Amino acid sequence: MVYLNFTDLSEEAQNRLLENSKKDVERKFGDAIRKYVKENYTCFETIIEEEAMRNLYSYTFIFNP
Repeated sequence: MVYLNFTDLSEEAQNRLLENSKKDVERKFGDAIRKYVKENYTCFETIIEEEAMRNLYSYTFIFNP
């Protein structure tokens, strides 16, 4: 679960969430993504960024007043 404050939905907070999601994706799927990148000659950072955006939808957000 990710706890957010309604008063802190700034761009910095959004970037922090995305960076946390990138770390989460790399921890969970890093080896599989590296293999995919090597086989398909794509950019690792681009794939991580795309998967991190998708990963955000799997989080449960709780908004504090």
